[in-house]
Amino acid sequence: MIYLDNAATTLHKPRAVDEAMRRAMHAAAGYARGGYAAAMRAGETVYACREQAAALFGVQDPARVVFTMNATHALNLAIHALTQPETRVVVGGYEHNAVMRPLMLRGIQPVVLDTPLWDREAMVNRAKQALADGAELFILNHVSNVFGFAAPVEEIAALLDEAGVPLILDASQSAGVIDIDVRQHPCLAAVCMPGHKGLYGPQGTGILLALDDRIAAHPLLAGGTGSRSEEMRQPDFLPDALESGTPNVPGIAGLAAGLAFVRSVGPANILVHERRLMREFVRALEKEERIECFAHPDQTGVLSVRVRGATCEGVAETLARQSVAVRAGLHCAPLAHRTAGTEESGTIRFSLSFYSTPHQLEHAAELLCQTVKNL
Repeated sequence: MIYLDNAATTLHKPRAVDEAMRRAMHAAAGYARGGYAAAMRAGETVYACREQAAALFGVQDPARVVFTMNATHALNLAIHALTQPETRVVVGGYEHNAVMRPLMLRGIQPVVLDTPLWDREAMVNRAKQALADGAELFILNHVSNVFGFAAPVEEIAALLDEAGVPLILDASQSAGVIDIDVRQHPCLAAVCMPGHKGLYGPQGTGILLALDDRIAAHPLLAGGTGSRSEEMRQPDFLPDALESGTPNVPGIAGLAAGLAFVRSVGPANILVHERRLMREFVRALEKEERIECFAHPDQTGVLSVRVRGATCEGVAETLARQSVAVRAGLHCAPLAHRTAGTEESGTIRFSLSFYSTPHQLEHAAELLCQTVKNL
């Protein structure tokens, strides 16, 4: 199988991820609940992962690394803590439903930075206007899961630093692919990410970098933490304030191995690899005039295409029968499709990882072009 759905989940992991999970399954138990060897081993495993994440993202205090089920869980924690129904929230034009639906549940209709696809300058200018209009919180998708568009986060964050307006960064597609150093921008209140994408960890893992103290003061869930058990109130310190119940220790062990892999290779090198493959892939597809590629030289390893005269779902099903795994539809991000004008048709999405190879992309391009010729 040629697996090109890494924007959903990286299927192929470093071998160390599987090995770490197996060790934790059989040797770690009772996290923060006992002083015996298996419990201590669970605690050491979890803390080691906090340290790996803190080192990768420039977090000075590993306690601010909070483990979640996925990026959606992390985003809900941050949005719940930092908003009220009257909060004036600004979002980019590429947001995932993991942002839009929690805002709707809070009764918030955000201001959307509506700008043309790929137009970073226009996005910065719209952000300036939103700040002038009284924005109180920004939430930005760092990299679009539909188009691989990297938002001008550095430029917008500099504006927010000066204005004193907080930023929640959705790093679902950027963590592990684009360098993120939280020390660069005081406006960063939270950075949210899954473990199972660019960090090469298992499904069911995620990270919230809780950089704003208000997040610990407003937990979404409450329960047992193994700390201050004599109190009925939720602990108010990190990470305990946001980590109720028994954590996914085997998953966190695997995530630690994935983080170690990313740190050893380097996000910048992973990005170079994905961009090089993507550019060659686009060149191969553009030889077939019926294939419409939403491509840009600066995109990451995510590409959306449409085929004139065919449905995206039909093309994806044909590729699946030829053992090419892609995704078709709206990809849980209708706002991004509204930005690109593809909300009616959706797109076929090809997404890469560090394990994608030139041969795989060459063969996938041949199969797609042949499929189009046979339609």
